[in-house]
Amino acid sequence: MTKTTGGPDTAENTEAPIRVMVVDDHPMWRDAVARDLAEAGCDVVATAGDGPQAVRRARAVSPDVLVLDLNLPELPGVQVCKEVVAANPALRVLVLSASGEHADVLEAVKSGATGYLLKSASTEELIDAVRRTAVGDPVFTPGLAGLVLGEYRRLAAEPVPAPGTDQPKAPQLTDRETEVLRLVAKGLSYKQIAERLVISHRTVQNHVQNTLGKLQLHNRVELVRYAIERGLDDV
Repeated sequence: MTKTTGGPDTAENTEAPIRVMVVDDHPMWRDAVARDLAEAGCDVVATAGDGPQAVRRARAVSPDVLVLDLNLPELPGVQVCKEVVAANPALRVLVLSASGEHADVLEAVKSGATGYLLKSASTEELIDAVRRTAVGDPVFTPGLAGLVLGEYRRLAAEPVPAPGTDQPKAPQLTDRETEVLRLVAKGLSYKQIAERLVISHRTVQNHVQNTLGKLQLHNRVELVRYAIERGLDDV
């Protein structure tokens, strides 16, 4: 990782620190990432060096953000992602990988990752990515966001199992929730949505969480897929 100087914005650290867990099979890299995040004001609640250990510790400490390498011993990172998100849908996963292969990025996203950052990123970029991931923003290394949105569209075109009587819940969305959902489907970050609608970042988060609950969805991937299936991204 390229070390970049510059301290955290203290104005953003008035709330409880972000609880972070770092998973990487290289001890020196894992320790460096954990140290950088701790120095930036995060609460590094655990680290792990292999897949099974990562799953166990993530379930035990319930971090806000899991910084996850894909290349892990015993259990691949994508499987770790699937298991920890299934156990705790509120957990956000930021993949930090040396691989920029499109297949790896898409597999990570389909496994439940909120973002994907290359290990060539600077420390400053990593800290910013963790903070944004913690509040639900999708964070991707430049050039990958369009790829992921394209995959959302492809997934939306595939047939999905009918969820029984859950679909009629859509009319329960308020006009503002529908508006936020439409902008989420267009790939805007929560910050961009807040600026577009002239509301606070936290209000956007609340609308998204309410929408997830009403539609019985678990994460942003499912939410975007739902919106694209209904053509909200073209409105």
